Amino acid sequence: MTNDFEAMDYFRDDALVADPYPYLDALREQCPVRRESHHDVLMVTGYDEAVEVFHDAKTFSSCIAVTGPFPGFPVPLVGDDLTELIEQHRDELPMSDQLPTMDPPTHTDHRGLLMRLITPKRLKENEESMARLADRVLDTFLADGEGEFISGFAGPFTLLVIADLLGVPEEDLGEFLERMQHRPQSAGGLGSTGDDTLAHSPMEFLYERFAAYIEDRRREPRDDVLTGLATATFPDGSIPEVGDAVRVAANLFSAGQETTVRLLSSAFKLIAEDPELQRLLRGDRTRVPNFVEETLRMESPIKGDFRLARVPTTVGGVDVPAGTTLMVVNGAANRDPRRFEDPGTFDPARTNARQHLAFGRGIHACPGAPLARAEGRVGIERLLDRTSDIRISERVHGPDDARRFQYLPTFILRGLTHLNLDITPADITPAEETAR
Repeated sequence: MTNDFEAMDYFRDDALVADPYPYLDALREQCPVRRESHHDVLMVTGYDEAVEVFHDAKTFSSCIAVTGPFPGFPVPLVGDDLTELIEQHRDELPMSDQLPTMDPPTHTDHRGLLMRLITPKRLKENEESMARLADRVLDTFLADGEGEFISGFAGPFTLLVIADLLGVPEEDLGEFLERMQHRPQSAGGLGSTGDDTLAHSPMEFLYERFAAYIEDRRREPRDDVLTGLATATFPDGSIPEVGDAVRVAANLFSAGQETTVRLLSSAFKLIAEDPELQRLLRGDRTRVPNFVEETLRMESPIKGDFRLARVPTTVGGVDVPAGTTLMVVNGAANRDPRRFEDPGTFDPARTNARQHLAFGRGIHACPGAPLARAEGRVGIERLLDRTSDIRISERVHGPDDARRFQYLPTFILRGLTHLNLDITPADITPAEETAR
């Protein structure tokens, strides 16, 4: 790999979708901050260097966070301070109305609005309902003794959890499940390795529904979560436009579900492939939280984020001219041997697993990280509670010495397109378990 990685295009080469890690390791071995040759992107694959970029929002703009070199900045990036130019053309960039692409002070205001929705109190209330929501989905998923895990459990479960957090009315859940569970899984979309173009705002359904909720609650407040969303204010006390509140809710709904689905599918691929690991987790549930952290380290649901250098600077001793596009590759930084011993080995007892960068760092660190961790833990515990054995379906994925898995063909997201499992249900039902 070290001899031919120069010829490989990380952003377009489908051969890197299934296993990008040898390529990323080769880049890091050359230099943890290294320019790839196809799209002139500076790839940040080292842990310390990634943290440095994440924490420097003054030097690095997030305006291209989810698009990177595609379609590129709308005008030539000329000069030694691009701050004003970025602001002049920000709205021309895809996803410019989403929190991950905002810079301070706009980002500060909108993140402050978001944090009023996911308070510790609300998260605790939401976590208390997770087991019930998991069982609601498992009642159907476990009935046949086999099934496709992502569409059968991970997707519906995470959708119900985020809907509960945001207070989506029970009568609307069916439509949310129908509309949000049938998004394309195998091609196109965010960070596609194909030639698809990215729509300016691909979440029209969420925008429409949350706009209606907020407008209704502003007219007729109720004692519910949606009223809290509708009446939440920016940190300075001003009332957001309806569109601002809608975008915050829609981003939390879509991004929160997407990443946790990938976490759960990676976790259960590991559990189903490794009988010893499965026995370990079944025998000692206190190991589940660290197992979740090691899964996030080993298979970060987000491969990386992009940044645009506003001014000339250096990262890890490497010169970075103004106008440089950087990709901070979380998935590579999480396997940096300078931070994690024997990084290519999955170790559920790894003592520093939680130091991973799967949720980013700095002002753009994932605000839903506590929610994702709780969903991962509860989802794993409930499925283990209600089964006695979980195995990879050889009918779909092949025998253990010749497995066949498909991954999302994007350079942003990391996750399986489907995961078929054979399951032996436990003898005890949730009602019987509660009665014990």
